[in-house]
Amino acid sequence: MNCFALYCQIMKRKTDEEAFMSEQGLQKTEEEWKAELPEDVFNIVRKKGTERAFTGKYEKFYEPGVYACRCCGADLFNSTTKYDSGSGWPSFYDAQKHNIAEKNDGSWMMQRTEIVCNKCDAHLGHVFPDGPKPTGMRYCVNSASLQFKGDES
Repeated sequence: MNCFALYCQIMKRKTDEEAFMSEQGLQKTEEEWKAELPEDVFNIVRKKGTERAFTGKYEKFYEPGVYACRCCGADLFNSTTKYDSGSGWPSFYDAQKHNIAEKNDGSWMMQRTEIVCNKCDAHLGHVFPDGPKPTGMRYCVNSASLQFKGDES
């Protein structure tokens, strides 16, 4: 392969990656997110904040449907997996894992697993291995990071 062909291949790959990143919503600047989101939501989803326990819109909300990312609309949790963990935050025992990424979180002198939207990197909350069967997991999520899409049936 000559240098020009290699250059074209690299540039096509870079263009494909940039298109994917743009499609995924990762190209937004902090200023764009700040202009688009209410301040409290911005502080949670972009600055890894948290809402006070027992104050979130979806903490005691049990309608059939899907909980999606507030920033990009990616489906995250089905309402059938929501349960009352007593933690003060919406809790789910399972997730649509292809839309959620896990990251190590050593903040606040604790070792936890942060969960973020795999599409736009919005901070959602944390996952803990103390949930109910069948998974044994507790996805503890900030209401501010979610939007609810009710069943249309």
